[in-house]
Amino acid sequence: MNLLEDETFPVEPEQKPSRDSTLFEGDTGTLPLDARRVLCQLLSGPSVDQGRHSQLWPAVLRYESKLRSHLNDLFLELVIDRDAGVAFTRQAETGELETPVLLRSAPLTFIESALLLHLRQQLAEADAQGHRAVVEEAVLMDALSVYEKNVSTDRAGFNKRVTAAIVKLKESHVLTKLRGSEDRYEVSPALKLLFSAEDVQALAQIYRQLREADEVTEGVADER
Repeated sequence: MNLLEDETFPVEPEQKPSRDSTLFEGDTGTLPLDARRVLCQLLSGPSVDQGRHSQLWPAVLRYESKLRSHLNDLFLELVIDRDAGVAFTRQAETGELETPVLLRSAPLTFIESALLLHLRQQLAEADAQGHRAVVEEAVLMDALSVYEKNVSTDRAGFNKRVTAAIVKLKESHVLTKLRGSEDRYEVSPALKLLFSAEDVQALAQIYRQLREADEVTEGVADER
């Protein structure tokens, strides 16, 4: 008797998506609808915010493990701050392994960096007092005026650059306009994850040196 010919072995059937995860004709995805919506928001960026995405946030926590797995397939990792209610993706640290980069970063101008630093400091102060970080556009203009000499000697040109920086951060949802207000914004808690306390101290020292150097130069010019 030829055992190889006569003996049969069970063949596991191909796993098919469950009825709950099949959302359209030909759908082979395995994630439920809410998890897919979260995944799309994470990939389109910049974050899933509990305040702005109240319907998506529970799915972030419920499907955290599956989301991490799907993002890892793309060489991305999921970052979650449950206390702040924020989640976002970033490139995974793959060492010497050559991997495609899906998340593109745009370089920041000097004034955009200064604005981000100021907002991060405002967020830290608001957290210490236990309330949301809310800023006004006019106050931001005034706060950044210390960098005017580093950017432009033209006041109108400087204000235009600050306004452009504010618009850019609004488009990336770092700043969210408050309802019923034209010039007041809430600072996204995601900044706490993007800039650590050490980053803030290092950047603050650099910008402090720039201001002091400009003041010394201006003082020398006045003496002449």
